[in-house]
Amino acid sequence: MAKQIKITWTKSYIGCPKTQRSTIKSLGLRKLQHSVIKEDCPEIRGQVGKVQHLVTVEEID
Repeated sequence: MAKQIKITWTKSYIGCPKTQRSTIKSLGLRKLQHSVIKEDCPEIRGQVGKVQHLVTVEEID
């Protein structure tokens, strides 16, 4: 079974570059404290790494 990660948007992106705003939207996050569950793959990890100061990540088995 593939591992999954739970991504929660915890901090506002006001004052952040437009690329980070679009990364938050592309992860499927809609508003603060919203969470999504994604497959753990290098593409998603790269997006999370770009906005790591705005989100929290939990691994789910």
